[in-house]
This record gives sequence, structure tokens and C-alpha cells, in this order.
Amino acid sequence: MSIDMQEQYDKIYRYCYYKVKNSALAEDLTQETFLKYFEQTAYIERGKMLAYLYTIARNLCIDAFRKVQPELLTQDIPDKDYFEQIELNLTIRKVLNSLPEQKRELLLLRYVNELSVVEISSILQISRFAVYRRTGSAITALKKLLREEDI
Repeated sequence: MSIDMQEQYDKIYRYCYYKVKNSALAEDLTQETFLKYFEQTAYIERGKMLAYLYTIARNLCIDAFRKVQPELLTQDIPDKDYFEQIELNLTIRKVLNSLPEQKRELLLLRYVNELSVVEISSILQISRFAVYRRTGSAITALKKLLREEDI
């Protein structure tokens, strides 16, 4: 019984790929299978060529799995508080985006960028008292929107 080596090469490659799910590794294992196959002539002479090919391929795939070390987790799995914090951040962002642009800008300058009232008054070219008044108004509007979101 003579076998077509190119056809068998493709079949062994598919078999290895099915086992290891990695095309480069499957190609290496296929090549190694045929190298081992041609090193041993006893099975070829007895007519058990296909069985021998698949046995070699199977054993090489098993060895490949034994060599793979499991990945260690390098980061902790986030706890429930982490997801709650993300949800809170998204809700606050949504609420802030619903505020008028002037109020958003004022809150950004005052509380995110931590600018003083004097600095904000010179940037926006309004009095310090206007900054205080508008900041209070923006905070009141923000609180109202947060209450509506049940926060």
C-alpha cells in the first residue's frame, strides 16, 4: 500500500492543528512527525504507515501540551467594589454631560483642576463673587441630577 505523502502531510497538519489550535505549532509538529516517520523503517516495511504517522503525531501533540506551562495570574481579580465604582463613574459622567457647558467648565476648573477662585475669575473674566455664585448654582444642579439618578 503506497500512500501519497503530500496528502498525508496535509491530513497530519489538520490533525495537529485540531489538537493544539495553533498553526505555527501544528506545522512544527507535522514536520517533526514526518522526520520521525522517515527515521524508523520497521513500520513502513510492515504496511502500517498511516497508523504509525498518526501515532507519532498524537504523541507529539501530547508532549506539546505537557511543555506548556499554565499562565499565572499577575493581577488580582477585581472585587465587587471595583465594578460599583466604575458604574458610579459612568453615572457621574452622564450627569455631568447633561449640565450646561458653562456649569461643567466651572466645576472642571474648580474641582478637577483645583484652581482657585481668583484664577477662575481671571480665566472666565468674571468677578470672584460671580464665581462663587455660579459654582454654588452648578453644585445645586449637579446634586439635583444625582438625586434623580438615585445617587
